[in-house]
Amino acid sequence: MTAIDPAGTVAVVGAGTMGQGIAQVALTAGHPVRLYDAAPGRAEEAARAIAARLGRLVDKGRLDAAGRDAALARLRPAARLAELVDSALVIEAIVEQLQAKQKLFTELESVVPDSCLLATNTSSLSVTAVAGALKLPGRFVGLHFFNPAPLLPLVEVVRGFATDQEAADRARATVAAWGKTPVACADAPGFIVNRIARPFYAEAFRLYEERAADPATLDAVLRECGGFAMGPFELTDLIGQDVNEAVTRSVYESFFHDPKFRPSLAQRRLVEAGLLGRKSGRGWFDHSADAQRPRPHTAEPQDAPAAIRVTGGLGPAAALVEMAREAGIEVAVEGDGSASGGHIRLPGGACLALTDGSAAVEGPPGERGIFFDLSLDYRAATRIALAPSADAAPEDVREATGLMQALGKQVSVIDDVPGMIVGRTVAMIVDFAVDAAARGVATPEDIDAAMRLGVNYPGGPLQWADRLGALWLWNFLYNLHDEGAGERYAPSRALRRRADREARVL
Repeated sequence: MTAIDPAGTVAVVGAGTMGQGIAQVALTAGHPVRLYDAAPGRAEEAARAIAARLGRLVDKGRLDAAGRDAALARLRPAARLAELVDSALVIEAIVEQLQAKQKLFTELESVVPDSCLLATNTSSLSVTAVAGALKLPGRFVGLHFFNPAPLLPLVEVVRGFATDQEAADRARATVAAWGKTPVACADAPGFIVNRIARPFYAEAFRLYEERAADPATLDAVLRECGGFAMGPFELTDLIGQDVNEAVTRSVYESFFHDPKFRPSLAQRRLVEAGLLGRKSGRGWFDHSADAQRPRPHTAEPQDAPAAIRVTGGLGPAAALVEMAREAGIEVAVEGDGSASGGHIRLPGGACLALTDGSAAVEGPPGERGIFFDLSLDYRAATRIALAPSADAAPEDVREATGLMQALGKQVSVIDDVPGMIVGRTVAMIVDFAVDAAARGVATPEDIDAAMRLGVNYPGGPLQWADRLGALWLWNFLYNLHDEGAGERYAPSRALRRRADREARVL
């Protein structure tokens, strides 16, 4: 299927930040663009804002003056919907209210030709439901751009239950012609990104509610150990607590209150208090001009142990063995190290092991256990979290801290919570991704691309599943579920099947 001809008019309805961004994308792709907003004068104001942004691109050398002038000549604010009559594509970016969107598209049907493709930029509503009031729902698709639209490459192309495949293919080809990366997905709650990304926020907020650590420390561990670009507390302060919480609540309600998607009470209280993040001056953090960001908990420097003993395999943390040797620590290895479930024996006798989804206190009776957190890249990680059991002595924690510091890590000691921080977050994200792929929400390739490009993850969740192993992930979530945390952590059937296949190969 070919893309819409560049000579075809693209209309954008809704002249807010997202609408302006989408209009700019279509303009720079060569289309005539009509910009409409129901509020008088807003379309003209938006056109001036787009002109200013294009001017800044010229100043930075990213666009020449002739290109800017040609683009602005193709941009025309519209005072009435009737002016969109010649549109080949209309993209809506108005308020996230189902009735408002249905009313708009019903009116548009009487204006634009039957050949015009209709699209919604909704991030949380059902594309099928928005199209439900239309006479020709087959030409209706979701085109979910990410903010800022001119910069972020991802667009989710959502096919509703009544969408014709031809319309979905044409929309995808058009988005690709605009220089974006389209990913195809079914009309499922949250589509790809807002569905699979929920644990990134939800688990951090739950860990805060469990008093595992403070927000600054949780953010630091997810950034510096997990490899995420931002922590969930600072990121939701940037997004807006009200916006993030509304998406979470919408997905939760769309899944009929499935506990896996349950919103955070702590975040709800922020919203109720008007502490919305940067835009209100305070959210999880204080953003006033003279405020100082709280520092993450970081352990004081400790001496490295001269020698350690590794028994069994460390699974995803196997790289630590060679890293310890490179740091000048004598390492004795017992067993072939081919499996998971092993541990590091510290000089004082304490057992240091990768979190397996259970709490350190649940270890063997009499064992002084300390868990360390998962990292997707132990060599690149600059921070690690430790969770000592109640039986671990202060000297045990100092030895574990000194070992990790010798490997180039800052150390954050947190409360003994099942699954820790990165481990719990990554396992849940992967399970959501595996489940979404199994349910046909999107292909594995599109899921991984969406999470890398849409929310800047350090890799694709299904690639993480291959690297960590489905069997390890299933056992991790099973242990977490067995800790009494409820159905939230029950591994999906899709992950169980994947783990079963892996076990048969082994």
